[in-house]
Amino acid sequence: MSAKNKLTLSVQYADPRLQESITRPKIRKWVQAALFAPAELTIRFVDAAEGQTLNREYRGKDYATNVLTFAYNEGEEELPDDAPTQADIILCTDVLEKEAAEQKKTVEEHTAHLIIHGVLHAQGYDHMDDEEATEMEGIETEILAELGYADPYA
Repeated sequence: MSAKNKLTLSVQYADPRLQESITRPKIRKWVQAALFAPAELTIRFVDAAEGQTLNREYRGKDYATNVLTFAYNEGEEELPDDAPTQADIILCTDVLEKEAAEQKKTVEEHTAHLIIHGVLHAQGYDHMDDEEATEMEGIETEILAELGYADPYA
């Protein structure tokens, strides 16, 4: 991230279970590593009930998922070049802890990956087809390696 990529970051622990281990300075470091432009982001940790409600209401899927990204200026055509990316990134603590255990990763490793994944979504990256998925996974893997984390797809 270059110096011009200003970050305004809000971190919310609606579900406080990870507040002691997944600290604001760690989150800021992970977010900044994945930013390619200025951003105004909120990272919110929720429980399964809130995660399921959000996923059902906004995606029509009635289950809690690991990460949801709400990119507010995605697709806007008349934004100035220096307009910040604006997004809320919601992480479901129950799902990310379960996945970390299943994938034999630490909660920190998995959380770093999901935050980077969400930040990339906020900036317009997607994985709707194989080509997009390959590109996005490559960027995630590279950023995580720079931060000292293993390839999440290995």
